Amino acid sequence: MSDTSWHLAAAALDILAVDPQGLGGAVLKMRAGPDRDRLVAAFAPPAPLRKLPITIADEQLLGGVDLAATLAAGKIVRSSGFFATPCTAVLPMAERCAPALAAKLCQLTDQGLTQGILALDEGIEVDEALPDSLSDRLAFHIAPEGRMPRDWPARPPTPPGAPVDADEAMAQLTLLAARFGIASLRAPLLAWRAAQAHAASQGRTGVRADDIELAAALVYPHRALHMPETDAPTEQPPAPEDQVQQDDGTQDGQSALPDTEMLIDAVAALLPAGLLQTLGQARSARAAKGSGAGKVRKSNRRGRPLPSRPGRLGGDARIDLIATLRAAAPWQPLRRTHQPDREGLLIHPSDIRTKRYAQHSDRLLIFSVDASGSAAMARLGEAKGAIELLLAEAYASRDHVALISFRGTQAETLLPPTRSLVQTKRRLSALPGGGGTPLAAGLHSAMTLAAQSAGQGMTPTIIVLTDGRANIALDGSAHRATAAEDAQTVARAIRAQGTDALVIDMSNRPQPALQDLGRTLDGSYIALPRADAHRMTDAVSAALAG
Repeated sequence: MSDTSWHLAAAALDILAVDPQGLGGAVLKMRAGPDRDRLVAAFAPPAPLRKLPITIADEQLLGGVDLAATLAAGKIVRSSGFFATPCTAVLPMAERCAPALAAKLCQLTDQGLTQGILALDEGIEVDEALPDSLSDRLAFHIAPEGRMPRDWPARPPTPPGAPVDADEAMAQLTLLAARFGIASLRAPLLAWRAAQAHAASQGRTGVRADDIELAAALVYPHRALHMPETDAPTEQPPAPEDQVQQDDGTQDGQSALPDTEMLIDAVAALLPAGLLQTLGQARSARAAKGSGAGKVRKSNRRGRPLPSRPGRLGGDARIDLIATLRAAAPWQPLRRTHQPDREGLLIHPSDIRTKRYAQHSDRLLIFSVDASGSAAMARLGEAKGAIELLLAEAYASRDHVALISFRGTQAETLLPPTRSLVQTKRRLSALPGGGGTPLAAGLHSAMTLAAQSAGQGMTPTIIVLTDGRANIALDGSAHRATAAEDAQTVARAIRAQGTDALVIDMSNRPQPALQDLGRTLDGSYIALPRADAHRMTDAVSAALAG
């Protein structure tokens, strides 16, 4: 499979070099290294390769009026776009491509203004990938496995065959896409163009069955959403005796289309193990991403205004007109001596000031609740009541809430981050009690969820409600000393992660172990013996506000 993937990569690059504009381009999913450099060097499209940075400004990509140069020259100065000079764009770190840039590249691709895009994807996690909108417009997804073979780019010879009918081939490619769950009609269109380009690369004008098979193998696997259902074999009626068979194995007057089941097998053979599940997880993870906001972030669109700063126009930057005029005013007499014929203000690019705002991200309260047998049912009820009151406050401030329960030998995420009051209350009412106290497991689950939410732009805070009698270690064994040591180890990891934490001691007497845990977390410790839900809520709100 390793050599096959490299041979397919060579075939994809050859085909793309024939028709880069019609095929859109390719995603090359590889880490940076000599093998990738050699593979990119082997790509020889008609237009030269040119690096397209993912931070490119709009006027550099699309062209238009260069405002800074216009202000300096006193006349309109226009800039040409990236694709004004024909080139094949190489998009490095494509997994970090912003949706806004992807949308603009999609528009340029649909208008036929590009000469192909080679997206270099170095993503590792399932949610690190080129935006789906742009990936759908690029014909190939090249992901060679293992090391490059020594004889690369040697390719196996193609068998002889007869030309196929274009309409029948398109119908077959469309049906094949549907059977793999591919809804986009771009897939069969790109597959047909790939088949035509492959035939042209072999010096042929007609498309053959082997062209169709190779095109389907290159275009469909990374787009597949499910495996086709196998149809029950049906008996074929016997062929008439007077039917003439040709030497190439085709019937007289009919095209030599490949068998549909053979195409399905060819595409399915190139699906890596677990690809369909990984694609589903990646789409879910990308769809769940939000801009998030608790901590202060710098923005140039909304939030509390901050002092403007020198900058250049481009992208999403917004000019601060008053600050720009204030910066340019002291220089007017000096500039007037050098440009006496210019009318109006003389503004240079160094005078430009851009706006800034302080924007708050969404806060996430992660409740890790002790539901063990040592936490008395009454105390657990008070904790539920306190969480419901805190939920109402969180809902009013548009915060997210997550709920983790730990008892027995493990922790369980009962509720992922949500703003739904009804759903959270329903999960709370069904929160069971009894069993051991796996405090370390509860902390570990909260830490994992906090890291995931922080990566989505949220500001997590972990709130641990427990009586402190940890007796279950991380490995599930019942050993108090090991359980306490594991809890301290996870607490140090949470502190190193930079996540805020709050420990609420629900026991009748303050527990020294929980006080030590609060210090290790570098968070607040609150002892609430004989406190009802309202007092517990007031204490937590005060701690979070501080």
